[in-house]
Amino acid sequence: MIKKLIVILLVLVPACMLGNNRIIISKQLMQLYVVNEAQDTIFQCPIACGMYYGNKTRAGDHKTPEGTFKIKIMYDATTWKYDFKDGKGPRVGAYGPYFFRLNVPGFNDIGIHGTIFPESIGTRSSRGCIRLKNEDIKKLYPLCRTGMTVVIEPDKEQ
Repeated sequence: MIKKLIVILLVLVPACMLGNNRIIISKQLMQLYVVNEAQDTIFQCPIACGMYYGNKTRAGDHKTPEGTFKIKIMYDATTWKYDFKDGKGPRVGAYGPYFFRLNVPGFNDIGIHGTIFPESIGTRSSRGCIRLKNEDIKKLYPLCRTGMTVVIEPDKEQ
């Protein structure tokens, strides 16, 4: 009984402490904001997003989706590998220390994550995910929770 109560408290207390914080991503400004219930920005950092402008409509279009989503799950991605097809083979830590999977209908691989390419931040260089510097995703992690709302604002018309 006591163990169950401790587990419940460990799950509920952090969610209560985070309140109704939400993430807002501006592809136009290349910024991520965490905004609290009072509409105060409590965290901000630069991002990289999809190579192409507009809303994601199909796999491989290299666009970042637009709309309101939820964080589906928060992963420790430190051991994840990815082959960038640059002749260097799969590289450990390609997604930085964390990957926050978003519940984007029709897509299971869109998220907010770190990167081994910090120089890409501020550019349109991803296949659709939102990239942060690893030090920024580490600061963002304690401000987030599963189920948290993420708003990705539309691109300005090109």
